[in-house]
Amino acid sequence: MPAAKTPQKKPLTVATVNVNGIRAAVRRGMAAWLAERDPDVLCLQEVRAPDEVLGSLLDEALGRGWHVAHCEPTDAGTKGRAGVAVATRLPVGEQRATLHPRFDGAGRWVELDVRTPSGTVTVVSVYVHTGEADTPKQDDKHAFLDAVTARLEQLRESGNHAVVCGDYNVAHRNEDIKNWKGNLKKAGFLPAERAYYDRWFASGWVDVVRSLHPGVEGPYSWWSWRGQAFDRDTGWRIDLHVATEELAARATSAVVDRAPSYAERFSDHAPVVVTYDV
Repeated sequence: MPAAKTPQKKPLTVATVNVNGIRAAVRRGMAAWLAERDPDVLCLQEVRAPDEVLGSLLDEALGRGWHVAHCEPTDAGTKGRAGVAVATRLPVGEQRATLHPRFDGAGRWVELDVRTPSGTVTVVSVYVHTGEADTPKQDDKHAFLDAVTARLEQLRESGNHAVVCGDYNVAHRNEDIKNWKGNLKKAGFLPAERAYYDRWFASGWVDVVRSLHPGVEGPYSWWSWRGQAFDRDTGWRIDLHVATEELAARATSAVVDRAPSYAERFSDHAPVVVTYDV
């Protein structure tokens, strides 16, 4: 079996993807993508499975030696519908899953300190609520985003490199959503949601993919399973790497691993992969 990875001076590849259920993603071919991409750090959302199922996938695709920080929901209303994880074969430090007491059982936030030759990088996997305009679901989403904002400030003030990867369920600008005019009053593109990004980026956090792809439409990372959204590239860019300024400045490439065809998708989201020179 391959030995655990040891720190060495080389690019750090971080991939994030909402798998829409790890069992379903594996049936649709996720293991082949994982084996080909072989990221140093893997962030997952909507895992919807226990530790042993996730661990088995990683072992079968890439060999043993994985450190996994995995948080599944325990709340009755969210059990089986969320779950987040950060996995790596690099040396690790502390892991944390507490964002705010209100969301302790939600399975939407997990942190893992990953050790690199340039120091520790705190990697977070986040799954923000979908929400629904003018309903209690939207209130929950805003409360969660408030908690994320508070934690981002703590992470930034720590002085360490940090990147918060995941499904934010919010598009920031018009170029981040194909049909932006038709979604101005819908959850995912409401002004109050988009304002969170404004605050985060004004405080020093960076949308890494946008920084490397300025002024272009997309690159989108989510397309509905329905209709011809995928074939027509009618998508949303809602899967992000939000990094501290110092780490974002070390990003050398950012790509969306869009499937070659609708039939080859293993999720309604595509992996977003960023390489950092650390």
